[in-house]
Amino acid sequence: GNRGAFDAGGRSMGMSIFLPFEEAPNPYITPELCFQFHYFAIRKMHFLMRAVALVSFPGGLGTLDELFEVLTLTQTRKIRRRPIVLVGRDFWQRLIDFDVLVEHGVISPEDKNLFHYAETAEEAWDAIKAAYSGDNPALTARQLKGN
Repeated sequence: GNRGAFDAGGRSMGMSIFLPFEEAPNPYITPELCFQFHYFAIRKMHFLMRAVALVSFPGGLGTLDELFEVLTLTQTRKIRRRPIVLVGRDFWQRLIDFDVLVEHGVISPEDKNLFHYAETAEEAWDAIKAAYSGDNPALTARQLKGN
């Protein structure tokens, strides 16, 4: 996202975290919009306070941590509902078998409606736009405004 904004001449913000193996934040973040954190929990809280959607690309443990936090808080209605888009269906379905979770009764079948899959940026954007359209019963205006 930061690279796309940079390439298009736009501005973008970033929330970096100080890590011993990373020398600097993403170089495509607009410098005055680069916020650095020491703790993951505080960074996630700030992301969630501002996010209107979550788009997750294949990633490692940090990506999974953020994804499961948002899914759990959404499922338990501790945060307002927002679109959650997983880019790369094959990756995500191989990594997380939501059907097995339903079969074992640890999530409900409706929980699979908390997210959408997308293969392209256009599909992800379409899912976000659809979530905020008046035609989506899964995300009512009340839920989107913070219920």
